[in-house]
Amino acid sequence: MTRPKTKTVAYIRVSSLDQADNGHSLAAQREKVELHARLHDLDLVAVIEDAGVSAKTLDRPGLNRALAMLDQGEAAALLVCKLDRLTRRVADLGKLIDGYFGEKGKAALMSVADSIDTRSAAGRLVLNVLASVSQWEREIIVERTTDAMQHLKAGGKVYCRPLMGFDAVGGKLIANDAEQALITRMKAMRADGMSFARIADRLNLDRVPTKRGGTWASMTVKKILDRAA
Repeated sequence: MTRPKTKTVAYIRVSSLDQADNGHSLAAQREKVELHARLHDLDLVAVIEDAGVSAKTLDRPGLNRALAMLDQGEAAALLVCKLDRLTRRVADLGKLIDGYFGEKGKAALMSVADSIDTRSAAGRLVLNVLASVSQWEREIIVERTTDAMQHLKAGGKVYCRPLMGFDAVGGKLIANDAEQALITRMKAMRADGMSFARIADRLNLDRVPTKRGGTWASMTVKKILDRAA
């Protein structure tokens, strides 16, 4: 019995930098996905493109249309020339795998250059390896960022915009006496039973500016007092 052809939507993309690269041009990508579809007996129902769009986000008109076809059952597979046409970010690849192409996904993913076809066990294995590597890279980035911030903090160096109570002077955090006194006042008001909203109202009535010069809100007060606890 002949296996029915897989209804497939192809997605092609170029960024502005890719426009001059014949290997990444829309015409070259279209030719590759159409040839791949013929060779592998796919039912290519559409070729959707994003022209001059970067892969920094998944919120792209063409990609949204292609994914909508998968959601609506108009196609059962997504075909790309190479994974970086789909996304260059490991976090976004993880989202796509979780939402569409994982073990319980609603569709298959095929990549010409990467030899990925998740309709087969081997293709799913390759994608699972990529997903595992992506997860590992995300965790390593988080660990390195956390370690770096802790190191800077331990050395009294600025690692973010100074928060209430401190100023950045010469690359280091220096206590702001006036703001430290304000935090002490806020703690006293809280100890007297005042809500965060009432404290914010009191500070606004007294025309006390926030760290950035705005007005006080209950959540701003809560964050400051939680950090100072």
